Amino acid sequence: MILKRWLVGDPLKSTQAAHERLSKTLALAIFSSNSISSVAYATEEILLVLVLAGTAAIAWSIPISFAILFLVVVLTISYRQIIYEYPEGGGAYIVSRNNLGELPALIAAAALMIDYVLTVAVSVAAGIAALTSAVPSLFAHREALGLVASVFIIVMNLRGVRESGKFFAVPTYFAIGALGVMVVIGSIQALFGQGVSVSPDHQTAVEELTLFLILRSFAAGCSAVTGMEVISNGVKAFRRPESQNASTTMIQMSLVLAALFMGISFLAYHYGVLPKADETVISQLAHLTFGTGALYYALQIGTMLLLVLAANSAFAGFPHLASILARDGYMPRQMATFGDRLVFSNGIIILGVFACFLLILFHGDTHALIPLYAVGVFISFTFAQAGMVHRWLTKKGPHWRKQLIVNGVGAVTTGIATIIIASTKFTHGAWIVFLLILVLVMMFRSIRSHYKAVSEQIALTRDHRPPLPRRNIVIVPINGVNQAVIRAVDYARSRAGEIRAVMVDVDPEFTARIQIQWAQWGCGVNLIALPSPYRSVMGSLLDYIEEVLKKEPDTWVTVVIPEILPAHWWQSILHNQRALLLKTALLFKERVILTDVPFHLKR
Repeated sequence: MILKRWLVGDPLKSTQAAHERLSKTLALAIFSSNSISSVAYATEEILLVLVLAGTAAIAWSIPISFAILFLVVVLTISYRQIIYEYPEGGGAYIVSRNNLGELPALIAAAALMIDYVLTVAVSVAAGIAALTSAVPSLFAHREALGLVASVFIIVMNLRGVRESGKFFAVPTYFAIGALGVMVVIGSIQALFGQGVSVSPDHQTAVEELTLFLILRSFAAGCSAVTGMEVISNGVKAFRRPESQNASTTMIQMSLVLAALFMGISFLAYHYGVLPKADETVISQLAHLTFGTGALYYALQIGTMLLLVLAANSAFAGFPHLASILARDGYMPRQMATFGDRLVFSNGIIILGVFACFLLILFHGDTHALIPLYAVGVFISFTFAQAGMVHRWLTKKGPHWRKQLIVNGVGAVTTGIATIIIASTKFTHGAWIVFLLILVLVMMFRSIRSHYKAVSEQIALTRDHRPPLPRRNIVIVPINGVNQAVIRAVDYARSRAGEIRAVMVDVDPEFTARIQIQWAQWGCGVNLIALPSPYRSVMGSLLDYIEEVLKKEPDTWVTVVIPEILPAHWWQSILHNQRALLLKTALLFKERVILTDVPFHLKR
């Protein structure tokens, strides 16, 4: 408990929830870090595909970047409409649930949850790649560094939304500023011919420049727009007026994203920068712009911080989405409850665990994780836009035709992008995402079915009547006469009903001594010795309880279990676990009530 308070902080009162809401400044740092950080690797992913067709194919990076910019504009306008129409948050899931039905909603939710996990893994891996580009000696330790960074972000998010926002805001804005300075200075140098160009490094074509290759490059670059839905999922985290503040933050995020992404793509094309295995494109551009001095290392540190902290936006979106699913009965109900610090702690921990698992599975390699990325989020984009189209067609209202056109264009463009991404990345690992979506949808429905069955079984109907009083038989299993046993008997005597102390006779001499002691200390409670020719203590006790249940079909059976609890956890292995085994065996018995009476040892 002391360690938890030191790491997470003291609990917050429910009345403090309003004070934990975010200003636009903090919200931009938390919600936009994922989307903006993608500029650090989106251009590189475009080039990695195009370079397969040789150096000349790099010229296609500019039109592909403009196509992605068009997606940014469409999604910004579309999601602003969702923010105003659904101020309670929930994004694609809520829109799909209200307009398209259960299955599309669950597919959108599953796709988003997978994308959030991938966001954490990809962001951390890319951040560590930025660090190892500047310090190559750390390359061999990238997996361990990624896990340390992930655990740190988990702990900071468990401390609360506002506190984590304050902590992450400074490095996020520093990184955005550093990248902005590089883009501005680099662009000025490029336009006035002052930049230092890289030596020509002609790559031999291994594939033909086909439409499919261009589409593959576009699909890889679409990682630049991941994270744009996070704000619409967390509208309720903003200060009042929530929708207006969320909408403003959405525009600010998109402007920064567009400027940095197009600037980096232009510089990479102008200087002829090509991807390298041991150095990122951003690092190469920083070398060309700043040289190898302090500014270069400041930008690399800033980029690393932005990429690692980009995972923070997923920690803002995933728990909120999980809580909404839990309230609808599709996730365990504990996902909908706040922790000590007024955050959805269970969702934060689950997201962190799965992200760490991916980092280990893919050895912290960004390029190995990227093929899985963007598929899920574009599925959710498409369902969200299609849901809004359905809403305007049925609800209509003021200016509905204009809003219909916006979301219609969004549905078509994101739908086309989804098909391109799915088809071009399918054999490179995207099939795993589709399989996981199917598994998650089945899990959601199974959880919902369970909760529905529970509600039906425990509901009081017109046929039910208040129960009549029942007789209670209290059974106290003992294996000796000591303070723990007498304490349990003392408790049993406070309960109404017939009390029976029961022991299993595995040694006649020992049983005789116990019976003598019981006559003095048993408080008048009847002691029953059960014969056990095969020395099965547990089996004999269970058989006796089963016999009582059969003979007394309308009677409660309360089993009072004396249990010795050591002062230290490690001492438990020195004690018989019979009490635990007995509780486990009786837990699912009908009409059997278990009562544990602990006796605490002092040392």
